[in-house]
Amino acid sequence: MKTLVLHHDDCLRHNPGLRHPERHGRIRAVLNAIRNMPGMELLPAPRASLEQIGRAHAPDYWQRLIELEPEADPYGENRLALDADTFLSPGSIDAALRGSGAACFAVDQIFAGKSDNAFCVIRPPGHHAQSNLAMGFCLLNHVAVAARHALATQEIKRVAILDFDVHHGNGTQAIFAQSPDVLYVSSHQMPLFPGTGNEDETGCGNIVNLPLAPDTGSHEFRSAWSERGLPALHRFQPELIIISAGFDAHQLDPLGQLNLQDDDFDWITREINGYAQSACNGRVISLLEGGYDLEALATAAQAHMEALTTKTVGK
Repeated sequence: MKTLVLHHDDCLRHNPGLRHPERHGRIRAVLNAIRNMPGMELLPAPRASLEQIGRAHAPDYWQRLIELEPEADPYGENRLALDADTFLSPGSIDAALRGSGAACFAVDQIFAGKSDNAFCVIRPPGHHAQSNLAMGFCLLNHVAVAARHALATQEIKRVAILDFDVHHGNGTQAIFAQSPDVLYVSSHQMPLFPGTGNEDETGCGNIVNLPLAPDTGSHEFRSAWSERGLPALHRFQPELIIISAGFDAHQLDPLGQLNLQDDDFDWITREINGYAQSACNGRVISLLEGGYDLEALATAAQAHMEALTTKTVGK
């Protein structure tokens, strides 16, 4: 079996503006870096259904975004600001639907035994989106949609969401703060947007935050995961692992001040994969979140993908 890579060109249609860091070139950079790697199969991402979205988001919230989506214009400049950083353009709704649809399709494929794991190359990202609020570039919380879909449709009781984006996934934490069937572990820079993610934010005992000071790097990152994040994962014993794979903690990224290298993304992915192989039939679904320096994004995503595919090559 191969690692599935899920993508759809609708994800390129979301247009927050030429100067916005969350640009469609991010997708092209990742796909170009991993396209010819052994051990992968590229498939088109379907759209998520309203039922799937509704497990993580308020129906009136999503309907309102649909109504607000601007109509296409000949210059491709028509967009609506939801806040200072988050925009709707023609095509944004389809892009977000493909993102959550990719995640749910990955769940279905893995539990059907058609793949061990998957990497969803999607945009806009999702982990800041709350159940009824778009923010931080995010419209739909794809990892939340996927986790709820898995719990609703598969015979499992525990899902872990692991997040190594430089920004704290405040939306994911808010959605699951009172859900003991979902573990959320996040390493992130603090202080930094969105201002959440302190160690004392523990939900119902299912939230583990690993804040990292600006200008720290590999040693602090690996220590935080080795001493607190990975032990929490082992104690929780999930039946599925979902990764919020943000690569903006890379040393070259313009939106953060952490100093991770490609090897660090390889290391954390292999640690997660190793646990999954021994404890949950290798079930890992990774979703692209941040990463805004195109060169760093490409090389970090390639390292991540190599770690995901290593166990499947030669099977």
